[in-house]
Amino acid sequence: MRALVISGGGSKGAFGGGVAQYLLQEKFHKYDILIGSSTGSLLIPHLALGNVEKIHGIYTSVTMGKIFDINPFVVKHKDGVDLVTINHFNVLLQFFRGKRTFGESHKLLHYIKENFTEAEFTQLKNSFCDIVVTVTNLSKNDVEYKSIKDFDYKEFCEWVWISCNYIPFMSLVTKNNCEYGDGGFSSLVPIREAINRGATEVDVVILETEMQITPRKVGKNPFSLMIDLFQTLLNQVEKHDITIGKLAAKNKNVKLNLYYTPTTLTNNALIFNKEKMKIWWQQGYDYAKNKSELMSDNLP
Repeated sequence: MRALVISGGGSKGAFGGGVAQYLLQEKFHKYDILIGSSTGSLLIPHLALGNVEKIHGIYTSVTMGKIFDINPFVVKHKDGVDLVTINHFNVLLQFFRGKRTFGESHKLLHYIKENFTEAEFTQLKNSFCDIVVTVTNLSKNDVEYKSIKDFDYKEFCEWVWISCNYIPFMSLVTKNNCEYGDGGFSSLVPIREAINRGATEVDVVILETEMQITPRKVGKNPFSLMIDLFQTLLNQVEKHDITIGKLAAKNKNVKLNLYYTPTTLTNNALIFNKEKMKIWWQQGYDYAKNKSELMSDNLP
């Protein structure tokens, strides 16, 4: 059984889409299991359907306005660099409403339903492959994996949305008497889950560099500092997931094919710049192609 795993990474999901496009259209990989965390959860239903052009269009046209109904960020462009500051009005509005998050992302749920139809859901649910999204149950302090086989259309779209909700900047969701958030908080790269579900070979797209290339610039205001702190914590989750995944693969003789980003794409994956995302998608495709050619050259 072959699996595709795509990690969390916000706007960097465009790079993952490019990698997956190459694997599907040029290598003709057929997947029995597709597992995503956070932005990976947005990609996998469309990739499972083979709708590469459709998801490419979605990722290269999305804007902040299609994700946030209350956007906690102000993005300023200075000397070619995106600087993130707090949207004081929106954050204060959330505070006076008694909300626990800086922003709200219900528009993203609408965007998911708008681009992933009930007919497409039914086609996938009746297919041979399993589509699994990762969410974090904050009430139980645990990771949960939600398979398309177990839910109706509305519920599954909600789980995809929840998997992407990077709290406290996006919506905190109460469901089944528990509170949920981004899957990346508990399982950013769910390799082990793919192996537990029977995968014997796993293509893993990791939306981060394998090693930190240059020192990071830490945020110059409390808001951007908080984002950088969260990124540091998620990097540790990522390393843990990969280590555990490699151990599980070794114990069960599972082949892992790891695709990292070769360069640092962005310091804030919550900024959705469609022009940059077009470039990242192409970079992902080219990277997968070059890696595949190198692997072929090294074969005896």
